[in-house]
Amino acid sequence: MAYPQYHQNHVPNGLNKTKVVVVMVPFPAQGHLNQLLHLCRLIMAYNIPVHYACTATDNRQAMLRVHGWDSNSVSDNIYFHDLEIPPFLSPPPNPNTPNKFPSHLQPLFNASLHLRDPMAELLRELSSKAARIIVINDSMMASVVQDMGTIPNAESYTFHSVSAFAFFLYLWESMGKKKPLEPKSKIIIPKDLPSHEDCFTNEFLSFVGSQYEFQKLSSGCLYNTCRIIEGAYMDLMEKLENKKQWAIGPFNPDWSRRNQLVTSKTIENAVKTLMASKEGDEMRKRTVDLGGAVRGSMDNGGVSRLELNSFITHITRLEMPVDTQESFPCSNILEGQELEGDHIIHLESSDACNEWRDNLAREMFDHWRASTHES
Repeated sequence: MAYPQYHQNHVPNGLNKTKVVVVMVPFPAQGHLNQLLHLCRLIMAYNIPVHYACTATDNRQAMLRVHGWDSNSVSDNIYFHDLEIPPFLSPPPNPNTPNKFPSHLQPLFNASLHLRDPMAELLRELSSKAARIIVINDSMMASVVQDMGTIPNAESYTFHSVSAFAFFLYLWESMGKKKPLEPKSKIIIPKDLPSHEDCFTNEFLSFVGSQYEFQKLSSGCLYNTCRIIEGAYMDLMEKLENKKQWAIGPFNPDWSRRNQLVTSKTIENAVKTLMASKEGDEMRKRTVDLGGAVRGSMDNGGVSRLELNSFITHITRLEMPVDTQESFPCSNILEGQELEGDHIIHLESSDACNEWRDNLAREMFDHWRASTHES
């Protein structure tokens, strides 16, 4: 069944292979679907074909509920694939549950793991039509793309829909909070942090845990965050994960407090502090400065734009194509004649070159961050 405003189950073909194709594998929940759809738009701007693979229902939901941009503006470089999963029970929401987690969606989450076989089939099909397949999967869909390892020209990257702080905290707690933090790391762990018990059900936490082992197969991680806000946690994640990390956001809203009744007196006191005190003056100035920096982070030369450029450069690294003019013998060289000296017969990117490029991007970011702190 075809839906308006997007291309369904279409795989580009032709005599020449596409250099790089990106495949998005979202988790079937609105906040996750929307984030990866926004990431599609960012990557499409680099003239890279992007595929979005999930169930038919979730694909349609992602398009109908897209936030922040006109769904009619989806270009011909995005392709939606409706993958099938077995039937599952769909109970109504239970308003009397001890927490507000949508536990009625758990059967859908469990059924989504059956996307593994159709996903593997799609990736194999695409691998024959592109020089490289880049899979960007939600962290909770890691097992669905595990067969990617059997495809020689494919590699995967984990997308974390939560903040770098939230994921760091999860890892730190999973280690029993035993790993000491470096004194100069500028990492701040707030006191009295809420536990996960009020956020998730045990069944969902087990589901998340089952995906963590498969995340180790990825080549790096992406975050919908900005180093201006979470630079210290991003640096720490690189040390904990020992793999490349990119902060390429923000590209859609975050959410605030829940389950907390704010009284009128609390609001009154907060307004007085914010509007009629020296502390409030400082808070407003910091907010204006930070807000401007974050909004500018996705502009050309902004820190998140540099991170995205670095990621695109990384996934498009390929052997340099052969120049068709150089493939013919030179007219002034006789057949069988040997040329003297050493000759360059093949060019390709090296690990050293890749490391130099990434270090350059990091130096540019460090220089920008230092300049903002000085001002």
